[in-house]
Amino acid sequence: MPVETPVTVEIGLNAAIVAVASRSPRILVVSEGQDGDRDGLPFGPFDPARHRTFETSLRVSVEEQTALDLGYIEQLYTFGDRGRHRSPGESGKHMVSVGYLALTRTDAENNARLADAGAHWRDWYGYLPWEDWRQGRPAIIDQLILPALLLWEKSRHQDERMGLPQRRTRMRLAFGLDDFPWDEERVLERYELLYEAGLVGEAVVDGRAAVTATPPVGLTMRHDHRRIVATAVARLRGKIKYRPVIFELMPPEFTLTDLQATVEAISGRHLHKQNFRRLVEGAELVEPTGMLTAATGGRPAALFRFRRQILDERPAPGLKVGGR
Repeated sequence: MPVETPVTVEIGLNAAIVAVASRSPRILVVSEGQDGDRDGLPFGPFDPARHRTFETSLRVSVEEQTALDLGYIEQLYTFGDRGRHRSPGESGKHMVSVGYLALTRTDAENNARLADAGAHWRDWYGYLPWEDWRQGRPAIIDQLILPALLLWEKSRHQDERMGLPQRRTRMRLAFGLDDFPWDEERVLERYELLYEAGLVGEAVVDGRAAVTATPPVGLTMRHDHRRIVATAVARLRGKIKYRPVIFELMPPEFTLTDLQATVEAISGRHLHKQNFRRLVEGAELVEPTGMLTAATGGRPAALFRFRRQILDERPAPGLKVGGR
């Protein structure tokens, strides 16, 4: 009988590090090795001999790769699908990654250190262009994605035999078709649907789909890192509705216009100015500093700061914008 090659399981740690700069939601990426033409998330193996916890190990790996000291961090999900992290010569190794969401702020000093470390910020809508609704429904949905998905949907009989949800139903839920509304938190569902339909480059790289006439949508990332990014975006969009994590992306003092722009950048939707201000005031999340700024270029604007007492007053303080 043939002897099976033993499989070694390794635990890796990925960080989806998010910041907002120039009203653009940024994700920190690194490029290296044979996949230098494709971005990847900061990654490091977990070494229990050196570190007691995953989080400690991740912080050290990120600092070594990017020279960035992380602030807020939370665990996302464990990614362990077979073949998700294939590399030449690694037939006997299986990589399981624990994904993390981290929030930080950008400044000139940090950006200089990142450049020296070979890391850079990229707008996350470059990877997920169908998610940015700030200027209305993205044209890529109707011009490219839906026509390709409708062609893919015609072979739905295979799904029905397997007892899986019909493709049309999944498309309606994910992309808000027919009588279903667009739900900005279904980021991962949309990406996975596009992966199954072979509309993202990762599906071709993984050998799950053939090259088609339809160009891949969004920038391709290494391994399943775009899936991790989609998971992070979905988590953050949901999180800002019940926890004040948005202020982890804000400077200590800010205008309400800047706060609105940051919430819009993360949620991917346009918010009515007066409704947003009533929402912020009603939630009692901010307080005036008594100072003004002329940096807006027009009439001096009032500066605010996060009112930290809210954490002791209310169990779920957040900004319930849009969503389910």
